[in-house]
Amino acid sequence: MMDNNFKNLQAMCYGEILWDMLPEGPQPGGAPLNVAYHLNKLGLVSAIASRIGNDFAGYKLKELLAGWGIASHLIQLDEKYPTSEVIAKMNNGNEVTYEINYPVAWDFIEQNHLLTEAINASNYFIFGSLASRNDLTRSTLFRLLETDAIKVFDINLRPPFIEKNILRTLLEMADIVKFNQAELEMVQILFQGSLGNEASQVYYIMERFDVKEVLITKGESGASYYKNDDVTHVGGTEVKVKDTIGSGDSFLAAFIANHHLMKNSESILKNAIAMGAFIATKKGGCPEYRLEEYEKFKNEMF
Repeated sequence: MMDNNFKNLQAMCYGEILWDMLPEGPQPGGAPLNVAYHLNKLGLVSAIASRIGNDFAGYKLKELLAGWGIASHLIQLDEKYPTSEVIAKMNNGNEVTYEINYPVAWDFIEQNHLLTEAINASNYFIFGSLASRNDLTRSTLFRLLETDAIKVFDINLRPPFIEKNILRTLLEMADIVKFNQAELEMVQILFQGSLGNEASQVYYIMERFDVKEVLITKGESGASYYKNDDVTHVGGTEVKVKDTIGSGDSFLAAFIANHHLMKNSESILKNAIAMGAFIATKKGGCPEYRLEEYEKFKNEMF
């Protein structure tokens, strides 16, 4: 019998949960946490599967999740490894680079019946490449990827944690893949793909790995959405950026929320671009906001 915790679950995010150590103080983060946060804001019941240390930093993260109304019963407790902390450095005023410590608690996510029940209940399964850097978390990820849920791969390449053979498997198992422009080019180089324009690069990915849908984010230039033989381009606009932390994650959350509602491609993309831009005007990946603020921002943008 399915646990009541999973009855209404619509999206499961898997991988890193951490503290971004910023100059002005720590902020909760990790792409799966950021996506789950914004999915929850947008009305999709989401949970994050990860692992924290038996320490203050870990308990503080669980406390935050409870306050946000995000299911945390898939977050495991590790007695050996600490809760992840990432040194985030700001460049050029708002661009961010990361120093990601290894190993940490989320490198040791174990398969259990709770994860199995959660993935069986979910409509969407969201994951990234960083969660494959250690054997145990990677093994659990591969088992979960056998799901019938829509598998959304936010490729999120973080050198030096890039392994070609693992990346190939993740691409082959994904239904939807999100790249930024630099990641799209990096994958072409890794797999001797197309050196042509964006469309040729995307169609190489779709054909080589049997990926059904591809998203390309382009910052203030907007984004593109390739679905089967159709492509939609929507431009962005300049905004007053406070930082770019979590902007791509919020974009993905809005994409999934509107994809779930089966909106048309242009509408899906506009909602996602607006969300990414909106979050870039705020500090951190999980800022407090009301949906009315986002809707007002979107209406003014488009």
